Amino acid sequence: MESPEPSRIGDRSTSDVVVRLRTHEGRDDWFYCHSLILIEKSKYFADRLSEDWPTCQILDSRNCVEVYCEESDFDHHVNFLRLLYVVIDGSLEDIWHGVKNALGILRVAVELECAQIVSACANYLEAMPWEEAEEDEILKIIPGMGSKAQPILARVQPVNPTAVLRIFLSAIKFATSSPPSAMNDLKTSAQEQLEYMLTEDDDAPLLTADQEVKFEVKECVKRLFTRFTNMLEALLCGPVESAYEKGKMQSFQSYLSDLSWAFQILNKLEIMKEFVNSWVGASDKIVLVVEQASSVAEIIETKSKVIEVAAKVLEAIGYGNVILPTAKRLHMVKVWLPFVRITKPLIDSATTNSKDAPELKIDGELWQSLESTFVSMVLTLPSEDQAEILTEWLGNENIHYPDFTEAFEVWCYRSKVAKRRLADMLGNHGMANSIL
Repeated sequence: MESPEPSRIGDRSTSDVVVRLRTHEGRDDWFYCHSLILIEKSKYFADRLSEDWPTCQILDSRNCVEVYCEESDFDHHVNFLRLLYVVIDGSLEDIWHGVKNALGILRVAVELECAQIVSACANYLEAMPWEEAEEDEILKIIPGMGSKAQPILARVQPVNPTAVLRIFLSAIKFATSSPPSAMNDLKTSAQEQLEYMLTEDDDAPLLTADQEVKFEVKECVKRLFTRFTNMLEALLCGPVESAYEKGKMQSFQSYLSDLSWAFQILNKLEIMKEFVNSWVGASDKIVLVVEQASSVAEIIETKSKVIEVAAKVLEAIGYGNVILPTAKRLHMVKVWLPFVRITKPLIDSATTNSKDAPELKIDGELWQSLESTFVSMVLTLPSEDQAEILTEWLGNENIHYPDFTEAFEVWCYRSKVAKRRLADMLGNHGMANSIL
């Protein structure tokens, strides 16, 4: 005996129920269905077609179930009805037609209480990659769909802090390891994500910067700086011509870029002091390496990168974020002031005349910030040292940058009133002693 043919949606000759799909905009489509399938697959339809449902209509000699939906969900309801007639066993993955469509069907399946389609749809969405817009939509919809849909959210759940720490430590070691140039894109990506992990924006930082994190970061940066120092030594000890071969200068620039990024991380963690002291100790050699070169475009680019790092270190010193003794502060002014004064016109000229200007250009705010930093540093020095620096500035052909007008005005005022202030202080001190 032959088995009966399976029921098909829309087969009017065998249908015993009409699903009337309607929208508030007036759309009204009839779908000839079969109560056995609807009742078996959907609790919603089972309830609507039961004897307990008092308002079941008769339409075209058949039971009729009206389902209202939004116009935007109409096609998803149609697809849902068709899927009730499909054997969903995992072998027909293309029935979902993409994440967006599957998500719409899932909403309908939850609403009309079809556990089989909810489960199959959830399995599909859990395994598929999502576009950013799809992910946002999933995060809006899935949380309200109950426990069966929760596995979909596994990939966006908060991560165990131990796992976050492990990946952070692995990433910081790689990002500061000075890998071959072929891996620069990977290194840059790791650096960007590490900075993002530590940044407080609309969300809290992904990682708590405890003592273990700070220690590991300092050790990684220390090893990076050691390799940089070793390269400085090699460049200074070797022949001048070979020191400025293209490959060596690119490697030197790469170190500077890594150090600039590393300083940002140290700044976020408030552990800059060791880096600053290392840069102070290496400053003479850094300037010597760069100034021995000719002013070709690659050397201009190198000087730009040196300025970027130096500006960050000088700012940390100038505004008291890292406390250094007078001798070291004076040394930094005497090393970097002439370098910056000479380098700025070269960079400005290169950015004006070179086709590579976008790559060489230094943000005007950095020059302004650097000028303010020098003024601040000079004004922290003893007045005799200030006088020496200001005398040299007034006689220099590059007097326009950095502009020490503010420092000069403050020095003049302090110097003029110094004797009176000192006399007042001594007088007040003597009066206090006589009272005591």
